[in-house]
Amino acid sequence: MTDSRLTLLTAAADLIAANPGGEFSLRAVCDAAGVKLPTLYHFFGSKQGLVDAVVEYGFDMYVREKERSGTCGDPVGDIRAGWDAHVAFGLANPGFYTLMYGTVTPGHAPAAQDGPWQMLNGLTAEAQRQGRLVVPAGQAAAHILATNIGVTLRQIIQEKEDRALSVAVREGVIQAVTGTSAESAVRQGRSLVEFATAHPDRLGEAETRLFVDWVQRLL
Repeated sequence: MTDSRLTLLTAAADLIAANPGGEFSLRAVCDAAGVKLPTLYHFFGSKQGLVDAVVEYGFDMYVREKERSGTCGDPVGDIRAGWDAHVAFGLANPGFYTLMYGTVTPGHAPAAQDGPWQMLNGLTAEAQRQGRLVVPAGQAAAHILATNIGVTLRQIIQEKEDRALSVAVREGVIQAVTGTSAESAVRQGRSLVEFATAHPDRLGEAETRLFVDWVQRLL
């Protein structure tokens, strides 16, 4: 990416971030970047071309942050972490986010949305492979993304974080697609511990102690 193009993208992103959802002029972008209007048209062709490039730049930032966070090795755990990272990115970058997900053109989705969508699809596909979904992987991904976007946009509109809302909706949608909530998993774990300790002959005494220890660590 050339220095002038990056400078223009950064200037446009700063103007957008300063006034999420508001208008900005190409002249203001050029003035902030210290270049002439023909230079902007050379790189982006039009205002919409610049907006599209800023959206792509925002998604690049988002994907890089997601990749840096790594994976815990559990698809449902990674979905939880991904949800939280999605909300955090939106709150930290409201200008980018409102362009990425809040500006809607019927029948059109920015090509840059495909990267995060494929990452989420990969997690739901792995969860499905492990037998942990009660709906198809694609449907689970759609439910998660739609609610994740809604929760993030609401917090941007309110201009404050609502952690309780985010966690409640996150756990609700995970329960809906997996059929299991964190609370029910704890109850099931305790029931298994009770059953194992009441019937140590099923696993053997040493194995039962090990099993109980592992489940209690999870709980």
